Amino acid sequence: MLNLVTHDAITEINLARPPVNALNLDLLHAIQGGIAQAVKDGARGIVLSGAQGMFSAGVDVPALLGQDRDGVRAYWRTFFATCSALAMSPVPVVAAITGHAPAGGAVLSLFCDYRVMAEGPFRIGLNEVQVGLIVPECIQLALRRVIGTYRAERLLVAGAMIESQQALAYGFVDELTAVDQVTTRALHWLNELVALPPRAMLATRQLARADLTSVWADPDALPLDQFVDAFFSEETQTVLQQLVARLKKK
Repeated sequence: MLNLVTHDAITEINLARPPVNALNLDLLHAIQGGIAQAVKDGARGIVLSGAQGMFSAGVDVPALLGQDRDGVRAYWRTFFATCSALAMSPVPVVAAITGHAPAGGAVLSLFCDYRVMAEGPFRIGLNEVQVGLIVPECIQLALRRVIGTYRAERLLVAGAMIESQQALAYGFVDELTAVDQVTTRALHWLNELVALPPRAMLATRQLARADLTSVWADPDALPLDQFVDAFFSEETQTVLQQLVARLKKK
């Protein structure tokens, strides 16, 4: 499910749920646990990485569609808690986006401090609208603070997926590199950051991220029930069922 790799003062949390690192409950819990363990073990920074060609395909929709309301609510509560764990991490986190990162994969990267993406025909974006899901305000905020209000609106409303070069131009990611060098570049950036005077760096980071952490400090305060209600709407269920049917044909 996860590979935890120690790089001196940095812990790499490598997603390892083939074939596409779909985010089911077990993987989400594992990510939260990996962050907590890294901090407990004294890591000064964390890299969140995927497999070459695929960072994470996002939510495990086929598994989620088989759940009743309690199961769906438990899933989304865990997803939001994972976003919160990244947002609230006391040490910097870099997303090593090793390939495609649609929907939930892109969302996780937005809560990291920095994003390194594989260059080439890899795509990233919050395509929730295309599959019938509403993007809640708490996640829209995470995108707006990275790329700005207008560009966030355009991408969110269209559910657009953009290739790596455009993602760099928009500021969605901070740098591009060869697919086999993504984690190396992430470690390089993070090592330069943690080499700074730690008290000054961490206190400044805390102030700079206050807009994000003030919203995400308590996942249970987020409008989860409204989101679950929308998930069970006729439109959303129809579109998601069609998506699963297409996936089964591949």
